[in-house]
Amino acid sequence: MALKVLYALDTARTQWYHFKAIIIAGMGLFSDAYDLFCIPPILRILGRIYYQKPHLPTDNFDNDDNNFVIHRYVDSALLGVALLGTVIGQLVFGRLGDRIGRRRMYGLSLMVMILSSLGCGFSICTSPTCILVSLGFFRFLLGVGIGGDYPLSATIMSEFANKRTRGSFIAAVFSMQGFGILASSIATMVVCGIFDAASDPKPKEKTPSEADVAWRLILMLGAIPAAMTYYWRMMMPETARYTALVELNVQQAAKDMEKVLDVSLSQIAEDESLTLPQDPPSYPLFSKQFLRLHGRNLFGCSASWFLVDIVFYSSNLFQSHVYRKYLGKKYKSNVYEDAIHVALFQAIVAICSTIPGYWFTVYFIDRIGRRKIQMMGFLVMALVYFAIGIPYTSYWQDNINGGFMVLYGLTFFFANFGPNTTTFIVPAELFPARFRSTCHGISGAVGKVGAIIGAVGFGSASHGQTENHKAVKNLLVILGGVCLLGLAVTYFFTPETKGRSLEENEE
Repeated sequence: MALKVLYALDTARTQWYHFKAIIIAGMGLFSDAYDLFCIPPILRILGRIYYQKPHLPTDNFDNDDNNFVIHRYVDSALLGVALLGTVIGQLVFGRLGDRIGRRRMYGLSLMVMILSSLGCGFSICTSPTCILVSLGFFRFLLGVGIGGDYPLSATIMSEFANKRTRGSFIAAVFSMQGFGILASSIATMVVCGIFDAASDPKPKEKTPSEADVAWRLILMLGAIPAAMTYYWRMMMPETARYTALVELNVQQAAKDMEKVLDVSLSQIAEDESLTLPQDPPSYPLFSKQFLRLHGRNLFGCSASWFLVDIVFYSSNLFQSHVYRKYLGKKYKSNVYEDAIHVALFQAIVAICSTIPGYWFTVYFIDRIGRRKIQMMGFLVMALVYFAIGIPYTSYWQDNINGGFMVLYGLTFFFANFGPNTTTFIVPAELFPARFRSTCHGISGAVGKVGAIIGAVGFGSASHGQTENHKAVKNLLVILGGVCLLGLAVTYFFTPETKGRSLEENEE
């Protein structure tokens, strides 16, 4: 027998509280993206401050771009520690979200993000080794908070939404990442523009000491949107599905939902004689019965997320190679102009490809379905990578023009109007309430392992290979092959969840 409160949630008309939940949950994803994607221009600033080599009078300064390059292992470490923290945060907070409650852990993950964002800015010391160890430590903690936000945001939104528009609501939460990327670029350009106007340093002069304040300020600004929503997260009630199906308190679930949904308690309260559990499932996580019932779905969600993150994070790193000719020479730009150039192109990609891709998903997800959008995204990305990768040495290497940039931008559009968004949605819809947050966390953690391979592994493979066109061609073709593998995994292992209640999906 379906509980009245769950039926009311599934059939509720779209109302103000749904949009409020999108904003509250979405600001966490906004902060996540800000903190993760503000690092490329900041690495340029750190390279200018801590890795500018002293020059002799005979040095050919005018042609030495490598004078400002941050060491490869430092670059990889700063990217990798945040992603490693994200893996741990998704596993830990995902599990605690099922054991202790979504709402209780929701505020804790946000507090970790706020404090670690501030900690990044207050990183101690001014020597290269000390500052980067300190920054790496706080970036790791930041990753833990970001990781925790993924399964909790997706689970909470899925459990509050109605079944008709659930996909659009979860996609809208995830789409805030696009605005977070854009905000990080704008904040970088504004802060660096102000510092540049105030000091007006020359490219050939030593990097001014106040530049050490600029990157810290950019990182600390990431704490503001998270802090603004902390109070509202604490005021959110526990989701009715967790209260009714995990805590087995149907009456409290009805009372909580009466406060936020336009429905009277008499419509959703159960008969006092109703007792739960009525034969509740008793199998534990990773038992034979769990694997028999949900193992296939967990594999499909995890493998798809793993493959798309390899491609997505590799593509983000590859931007510097694609747009290198438009960024200008470092030795012709001062420290602030250098960071502004990187942030500007990151903002252009966000406006033209990333954000539209997210919102196409919001509009079409409940019309087309998750599975079809995921397959379409993987297929188009594969075709684009092959189109720019196979003829790279024979044509594109000498023609990095508007056509190439449009094709490359399509990979970001169809990543977000495709598997980058759907892999966030589907795990929040497939699993039973008592395993939902855990399984989303496992799927996301496996995905972030793929991100580490994409960001760190791709970075190491491409380091020093900027002019090696054959190496670039091989890497692009490999990314196309990964997309085809993602298409196959989706086809064989990903079920459609559109238009059904969460309880129907878990069956």
